[in-house]
Amino acid sequence: MKKITITFVSALLIVFASCKETKKGEESTSVDASTEAVETFSLVQDSTKVSFTAYKTTEKLPVGGMFKKINFTKTNSGATAMEALNGTEFSIPVSSLFTNDPTGTRDPKLLEFFFGVMKDTELISGVFKVEGDKSSIDVSLNGEIQNIPLAYEMNGDDRITFTGTMDLANWNAMDAVASINKACEVLHTGKDGVSKTWSEVAVKAEVLFTK
Repeated sequence: MKKITITFVSALLIVFASCKETKKGEESTSVDASTEAVETFSLVQDSTKVSFTAYKTTEKLPVGGMFKKINFTKTNSGATAMEALNGTEFSIPVSSLFTNDPTGTRDPKLLEFFFGVMKDTELISGVFKVEGDKSSIDVSLNGEIQNIPLAYEMNGDDRITFTGTMDLANWNAMDAVASINKACEVLHTGKDGVSKTWSEVAVKAEVLFTK
């Protein structure tokens, strides 16, 4: 009778240990599955496009341009594209300016008579900021840092287009505005005979993310 009892207890211990090992294995599998399910977004750096629209004459005729190069000095990852973008730092070499002017005279004038009049304009730098459903960039230009609120449009969950407007007066850059207006006086003169360069500049950025 004693032998039978010992055998029965041993069998129970084996079954219990077997069940415990099975449950432990199931828990491990569950954790691994949940880890694999989490996707993070990160910026595709060489796909980012930055463009702008300046305005001339009292009729506010648009003059478009872009920067061919943008360097990212700090990038993040996140559960969403916007979360990944928050805190991203960038710098734009002013020398990468391109306005697609067939005469080849506009870009040199902008570099000399606009950016050349400002302080520390080898680079335009900035930081993306995301708070809830609001986004903006802190932009460093002419020795000043000011914020530009941005509207954005999601194209799928991995591509975002940002738009905003900067007033150069906020960066104390009106001397640069006056300088480029003088250099391009004839070209910036409208039908009313008035030469004008607006301090308002529309900015646009297209950003792509990968999972």
